[in-house]
Amino acid sequence: MTCSPTMADQYQYNTNEEKFVKDSHTKEIDLINRDPKQINDDVVKVEFEDVIAEPDGTHSLDGVWKLSYTTFTVSKYWCYRILSAVFGIPVALLWGFLFACISFCHIWAVVPCIKSCLIESQCVSRIYSLCIQTFCDPFFEALGKIFSSVRVALRKEV
Repeated sequence: MTCSPTMADQYQYNTNEEKFVKDSHTKEIDLINRDPKQINDDVVKVEFEDVIAEPDGTHSLDGVWKLSYTTFTVSKYWCYRILSAVFGIPVALLWGFLFACISFCHIWAVVPCIKSCLIESQCVSRIYSLCIQTFCDPFFEALGKIFSSVRVALRKEV
């Protein structure tokens, strides 16, 4: 006796499937570690000491140095915050659109084009292989039989 799924089982399956689809678009993001793959480690981690340095013998007043450090750090922090607040969402929209277009082109144009070229090249490859087997193989076999009786002797003369 076979057991067919009930309507409730099918509904549960569809509900789980919908939850999975929703979860893939609204996954949780880590608000602490915002660069988990370290793609910006060597690029934008710029500290005061990486930009401004006074060599020995050429030092400004201690107060100026401390105020410069504070000014650099705070202005970098707030400027980034303001720029990301104003331009972050529009730029993210543009990048999302760009990568969607790239994905679309790749899926609907590049991969089918490559697949088409591979299919055509397999056809040409079979024809080429048939020609080689038909014309070149017998020719080189005959040459091999002709030259198989040739003996080469190497002598060293002193």
